[in-house]
Amino acid sequence: MDAYLIKPRSQGLLACPPQQIGRYILLPGDPGRVPMIAGLLEDAVQVAENREFLTYTGKLLGEQVSVTSTGIGGPSTAIAIEELVSIGARVLIRVGTSGLMQSFMESTDLIVTWGAVRDEHTSQCYAPLAYPAVADLEVTLALSAAAESLGLRHFIGVSQSKDSFYAEHQPHRMPVKHQLQQNWFAWQKAGVLCSEMEAATLFVLARMLGVRAGGIMVAGPTSQSLQDLITTAVCAVKILILAEKERRQ
Repeated sequence: MDAYLIKPRSQGLLACPPQQIGRYILLPGDPGRVPMIAGLLEDAVQVAENREFLTYTGKLLGEQVSVTSTGIGGPSTAIAIEELVSIGARVLIRVGTSGLMQSFMESTDLIVTWGAVRDEHTSQCYAPLAYPAVADLEVTLALSAAAESLGLRHFIGVSQSKDSFYAEHQPHRMPVKHQLQQNWFAWQKAGVLCSEMEAATLFVLARMLGVRAGGIMVAGPTSQSLQDLITTAVCAVKILILAEKERRQ
């Protein structure tokens, strides 16, 4: 899986020393949620902060695990992924929020994304549009198993990754409103579950860099739904760590 390796170095934008990053990384967008996630790790401490990138590192089941915020959208997410992988990250899980696209879903539902519509441009700097944005199967199954074990309602499916937040929330203001509305209708009819801004970039880059990635989101970020989201993501990392330890035996 280590197809893309760079000599470890302290990163300019993440400002994070390589020895302080785990193989497993949880990726919220909001820096304010990093301490919330890190609170579920053992002995977690802040190891870096620069711009929108805040990083904490702790342990789960004896394995070093990190939490890094990516900011909003593909460009900053790509920076975080590139630099984290170059200093040792091998499993990356997006832990974020999204907008629902299907009427049968509730705002507190968790969404495990196995793939993403590449309705953004960052990933196109890495691979042509014909290349699919697909999550790692084992990571996806671990996220689903974690939600199941916690008794949380969740769906597994495809998300839509976009570049502009307001273009889709207020398409009537845009010169390309008809195109935006037609695309939204198409994604809904095709069964896309939610709309967000990072999954496609994460999935394509992970494949290009030879690492594993997955994503889990929630639409209604209440205190309880956020806690459910975070707890599920951390539980999934535990499942992946145990599976890796079994393979080593």
